[in-house]
Amino acid sequence: MSGLFEVPWSDYRPDLISALGRTVSYTVVSFAGAVLLGLAVALLRLSKAWPARALAAVYTEVFKNIPLLAIIFLTYFGLASAGIRLDVFTAGCLSLIVFYAAYLSEIFRAAISGVHAGQTEAGEALGIGRTGIFGHIVLPQALRLALPGTNTMLVDLLKSTSLLVTVSAAELMSEGRLITSATFRALEVYLVIAAIYFALCYPLSQLLLLLERKVRSGVPLSPWRRRRLRAARALLAAEPAAAVPVKEVSA
Repeated sequence: MSGLFEVPWSDYRPDLISALGRTVSYTVVSFAGAVLLGLAVALLRLSKAWPARALAAVYTEVFKNIPLLAIIFLTYFGLASAGIRLDVFTAGCLSLIVFYAAYLSEIFRAAISGVHAGQTEAGEALGIGRTGIFGHIVLPQALRLALPGTNTMLVDLLKSTSLLVTVSAAELMSEGRLITSATFRALEVYLVIAAIYFALCYPLSQLLLLLERKVRSGVPLSPWRRRRLRAARALLAAEPAAAVPVKEVSA
């Protein structure tokens, strides 16, 4: 353990900052794509048409039961051998998207199914169309139910970007491998890389936990809904309290 910190980190600071930005880019793009694809697959799973349900079920089961590393290799090396060449960033994001969309689709499907059917019936009784019922009644409630599982997937996706080291994706783990090759200080380098991942994941998980608590306490998710709630409260506060006359009843 003597001489543990001997890597000239100041020389590698610009490269580490660039790799950190690359890791965040992979996470943001992949998570956004996985959410959109996962929601689409979840809606197909809940469709009344059995071919759509079957197609979505096959997608979900296939990508839930294939390792992420195999998907990365298939996307980057396998497609290239078939004449479809993707750059590292596109291949990495595509791999993460199709893998995590399978898990998110199950989370979204369970959340949408968890909204009581009476909510839909109430919307129909008020004359709201199917799109309006889903967008304004079902989806907001489903998002609250899906939030814990979705937050877990986000943190897990951030950590899984480290697997892109296998295709030299220029993220944190790839930069750690390059520094190790130059300094031969594997223990120190990977301890620092692990500390950087912890510094990213732990605050993110705590912020997401705080978001869950706020949502559970009834705080609206969207700024538009928060503005409507504030306006409603201001309107109620501005109205004078109606005086209730009290009649004396003689004995």
